[in-house]
Amino acid sequence: MKDIAEAVASGVLPGRVWIYTNYDCNLACRYCLTQSSPTAPRRSLSRKRVLEIAHEAKDLGFTALGVTGGEPFLLRWMPEAVADLADLLPTVVNTNGALFTPRVLERMEVLADRDAAVQLSLDHPDPERNDALRAPDDHWRVQKAARALHAIGVRVRIATTADTLQGEALERLKSLVADLGVAEEDHVVRPVVRRGRAALESLGVPVTEADLPPELTITATGAYRSAFGPTVRNGRMDTDLLLTRTTRPLATPAALLLRLVTGMPRGQDARQGIR
Repeated sequence: MKDIAEAVASGVLPGRVWIYTNYDCNLACRYCLTQSSPTAPRRSLSRKRVLEIAHEAKDLGFTALGVTGGEPFLLRWMPEAVADLADLLPTVVNTNGALFTPRVLERMEVLADRDAAVQLSLDHPDPERNDALRAPDDHWRVQKAARALHAIGVRVRIATTADTLQGEALERLKSLVADLGVAEEDHVVRPVVRRGRAALESLGVPVTEADLPPELTITATGAYRSAFGPTVRNGRMDTDLLLTRTTRPLATPAALLLRLVTGMPRGQDARQGIR
């Protein structure tokens, strides 16, 4: 659809399409949007379906892909699938980095010469503060994963999700991230968004629909108007940001998102740093 491509090219519509490959995770972070955990229902997309979405996204004029969960690398086909995605469009995949065994790292080498980035989460320079939000030994494991990926030539990004990190603590974290070989532009600092498990624990900043970047987001259960949209609370999927249950063809939810974005008032996403 020409209008989708024009909207992306003009900046009216963000160029990245997010794909939630699954909802289960080996961790259970306190602020998790999707209430992911080892016992959460998987709600997964197949490798074939993920590639179909990517091909359609490129044909429509979208310019980048994001892969998230859950923990995407619980799906055994993920390293090779990310390589396939990156051959189509620049791709970033979110992960906690805890599953990168020597065997998995060997398979990750396929990403070294592609436009793909692995985004790890690191929320505080102090291990105790970081691990209290995420999992025991998480701080150490993230550093280990970042260094191992960097050693095999894979681009690493770091996402810091925190409400109160500033001043001296933030500077120490920036220094640690730089020491891991991560470029300054590949370190994203953002607040906790009060949705999912964060809402149950009264963590993060309250948001409205206008505060969330309108990025087309595809899950096994439907299409959403933001990557912050397909959240879970008390085990039930939120539907307040649901675009449609229809995801085939991708042009259907893309057109709905464009219709919603056109004329939508600006929110506080820039001021709050949500991206």
